[in-house]
Amino acid sequence: MTDVMTTSPGSSAAGDCCEEFAKAARLSRRRFLGGVAAAGAVGVSTSVFGDAVRSASFAATRGGNVLLVISFRGGIDGMGVVVPHGDPVYATARKTIAVPKNQLVAADGYFGLHPKMAPLAPYFASGELAAVHAVGMTTPNRSHFEAMELIEDADPGSSLRQGWVNRMVGLSGNPTASDTVHLGTSTPPTLVEGPTPSVATESLADISLSAFDGKQWQARRVKHLQRSWAGVTGPAGAAAKSALTTVDTLAPLGKQPYTPADGVTYPDDWSAKGLAEALRDTAKLIKADIGTEVVSIDFGTWDFHDGYGKIDSGNMQRMIESFATSLAAFLADLGPLRSRVTIATISEFGRRTVENGNGGLDHGWGNMMLLAGAGIDGGKYHATWPGLTTGGDADLTVTTDYRQVLAELIHTRFPDKDVTKVFPGISYNPIGVTKPS
Repeated sequence: MTDVMTTSPGSSAAGDCCEEFAKAARLSRRRFLGGVAAAGAVGVSTSVFGDAVRSASFAATRGGNVLLVISFRGGIDGMGVVVPHGDPVYATARKTIAVPKNQLVAADGYFGLHPKMAPLAPYFASGELAAVHAVGMTTPNRSHFEAMELIEDADPGSSLRQGWVNRMVGLSGNPTASDTVHLGTSTPPTLVEGPTPSVATESLADISLSAFDGKQWQARRVKHLQRSWAGVTGPAGAAAKSALTTVDTLAPLGKQPYTPADGVTYPDDWSAKGLAEALRDTAKLIKADIGTEVVSIDFGTWDFHDGYGKIDSGNMQRMIESFATSLAAFLADLGPLRSRVTIATISEFGRRTVENGNGGLDHGWGNMMLLAGAGIDGGKYHATWPGLTTGGDADLTVTTDYRQVLAELIHTRFPDKDVTKVFPGISYNPIGVTKPS
């Protein structure tokens, strides 16, 4: 095993996803709807105020730090994004899809970024982008649905469905003191699910009162709903009042025109548009400074059993480019506000080392995480590299628990949060991916 920590020199689906991944998406939706039926408070707020609004709270602290979590759905090939060119097994195991060393960007003696990551290379050079490799869950799980649930719940052995973001935000001691927003879909993912209120919406512009007939009746209807729910106690009353607060706070923001910073253009091609729009909304939220603490975005699928492609074409290359151009636009749009924002990517699992007979990659184990923005010890590839093999399942062995990476981000950027409560059972052991505040 080799310790590697080096310094550099200087929505939208794509491709065919496997049947298991498609089933996972359907099951996740059905499971959420079943939970809504069982939970009266959630059901009431959803049916009264529209599918875009689940529940919400708003942090009282303005100008605070923000965590952005981007989930690569479908199991991204981490070795295709952060390429371990220094491991001799990499090129031999991927005879047709390996990325040539001479085409990597931000490369050092062992790792480098896929050439389509070039829009983000300046942030790597400035120390605002880093990668962590050979990271993931400590026990392999190659089922999309189970792995998504496990990695987002982040509480091994617990039967309670509560995401780590939900626990993190709830640690304020007062749910109305913080705000969690999931953008891109009105179905909240596991990581934000739980008793602490949150918002899940396709876009900020979608947040409104349902069955609203026109502006002239808006004030009257709001007053009627406020009177109707004012005396209602318990979960249903709390959810209704929270939803009214959501509409009152976010609906006007969603309807306001937004112009990115000078010179910034978000990509609008079909493969990047979903992510770009969600990031644009995120920038709008941050600039509005309403107290948002965590934003969650899904981007994928990355489930390329086939159609992976080569260096100059294919699904993997297109998706990486969509991600890199969208995130680069977001970082540029934030400008000085990047000092408040930290970004982390996660995915349910990685892909196997050896390409399959279809020129793609099957479900694997170890993966990479990308970190960007404030507080990152950037311009580096952080890894305890286990070495690649082609025997057995030919998986990248996990040497770093992904929870340690997230815990270090939270500990550094949100020092009031007890990371052992965000990730129950963890023995916090920072690995050095952040700089001290």
